[in-house]
Amino acid sequence: MKLALVTGGMRRLGARIASRLAMEGWSLALHSREAQDPDPDLAAILAAQGTEWKAFVADLSNASSGEALMAEAQAAFGAPPTALVNNASRFIDDDWESVDGKGLVDRMITNAVTPVMLGLSMARALKGAEGCIINILDQRIRQPIGDQLSYTLSKQALAAATETLARTLAPHIRVNGVAPGLTIPTEDYRPAQMVALEAAMPLKRLPEPDDIADAVLWLLNAQASSGQIIYVDGGASLKSFDRDFVHLGA
Repeated sequence: MKLALVTGGMRRLGARIASRLAMEGWSLALHSREAQDPDPDLAAILAAQGTEWKAFVADLSNASSGEALMAEAQAAFGAPPTALVNNASRFIDDDWESVDGKGLVDRMITNAVTPVMLGLSMARALKGAEGCIINILDQRIRQPIGDQLSYTLSKQALAAATETLARTLAPHIRVNGVAPGLTIPTEDYRPAQMVALEAAMPLKRLPEPDDIADAVLWLLNAQASSGQIIYVDGGASLKSFDRDFVHLGA
């Protein structure tokens, strides 16, 4: 069985990744923080493809939730996932002056600790069988800024874990990362601002959700690649920006 666990897989970028995997014949364990139905576009694809899928609810800010989530997925499908996409993340708008220990620890657990524990749990459950872990990172890990400091530090930690786990879990488990740029803007972004941000990218474009899903799918099939991070960001990681994108292009 080709079974993938996608954290944060019901909405936004996670839903696009899940949609692409469904179209490629994967069964899906779709996680969300709270009980919810899949995004309507994802639901339509799941139905059209006849995808076997199940929903799972877990608060990833609880350090023990990763092991429990993996066990639940294995019990529900009768076999452990062979692919894990660590997509779920939590943001916080802090900087060096406003950061506090609680916010930093919470983001570290959600964005780095729990993804690591999920990956290790999958490796143990597979018992020497082949599997693949893909960590969704952020282009800012290459050119870090001080905005959203807790989030940035947690993504840097997960990027470091990507290479460490690739070394540790080889040869049976491959571990790679995808580092998106600004992909699905929030309501904080104005239309004119998005035009300006596109123009500021080396490639004069921003990534689409399907670009990220394409990279995830490629890595799932890239049997000779591990410990790699693919930047899908319109070239943003090639430049140094003074602030987070939400503060630029005004």
